[in-house]
Amino acid sequence: MDQQDAGRLQPLFRAVLTPGFRFLWRVRTEGLENIPEHGPAILAPNHTSVLDSFFVPLVLKRRMTYVGKAEYLDDWKTKWLFPAMGMIPIDRSGGDASKGALDAAAGVLDRGELFGIYPEGTRSRSGKLHKGHTGVARLALRCKAPIIPVGIVGTVEVQPPDAKTPKPFREVTIRFGKPIDVTRYCDRASDRMVLRQITDEVMYSIRDMSGQEYVDTYATKQAAGAAKPATPTPATTQPTPIIELDPVIEVNGPVLEPAVGSQAAIDATGSRSGATAPKSSAEVLRQSRPLVDLTI
Repeated sequence: MDQQDAGRLQPLFRAVLTPGFRFLWRVRTEGLENIPEHGPAILAPNHTSVLDSFFVPLVLKRRMTYVGKAEYLDDWKTKWLFPAMGMIPIDRSGGDASKGALDAAAGVLDRGELFGIYPEGTRSRSGKLHKGHTGVARLALRCKAPIIPVGIVGTVEVQPPDAKTPKPFREVTIRFGKPIDVTRYCDRASDRMVLRQITDEVMYSIRDMSGQEYVDTYATKQAAGAAKPATPTPATTQPTPIIELDPVIEVNGPVLEPAVGSQAAIDATGSRSGATAPKSSAEVLRQSRPLVDLTI
């Protein structure tokens, strides 16, 4: 399937699947007004369940494309479904996998479309929010596209990582945050500190919307349950964005486990008070001269 054909059946699938999804699960959305009606934008959700890649596109009015591992095409159940839903398959076995994923994503954004990417790189099997890879920042700077953080709550309870089938009649909430404009950093697109800061800003926004505990380690199967919680950022300070250089793959593949940002994390006033702010490069910068002033 040609990359431009990925997601061509998404409107049809949305029309067919949305009524069923809304019958089986109570789906709530917040912040849909933050999705631009036209032009490129990067959607960056937390990743806790394979169903994340279905719930997010189904609540959007616009077509969204993402990259996913090519192994999905080996299974007859997903060989046609995932590409039709917008997945561009990427072979992760070679050393050029990261470049191939970014090139595919750039092509989508250059056409003025929406592109989805999981900053964590893979599903969180612990239910915690992991350190983000800087591919999302690199992509945004390369295409001069805004990043829209997305906080997904409840999909891990619908279908945990190792579950074969989803559980019906659960509640799923999808929150779309304010767009993060990176254009003022375009002249420093190769600066690793800038990349890390942008990425951290994205992760902080996701944490705030999902209510997850943040851990300063990358998400891997081995990391499940072994990650140490990061030191909370003082509530009086504004976290700074993040960055890094890791591959951006599995943008639409699987997802996560423990009940991320469950309703227990939201108090009676509606604030997500149980979440721990990410430990980011901002803490280091506050101890020295900041390289990037995010307060401007």
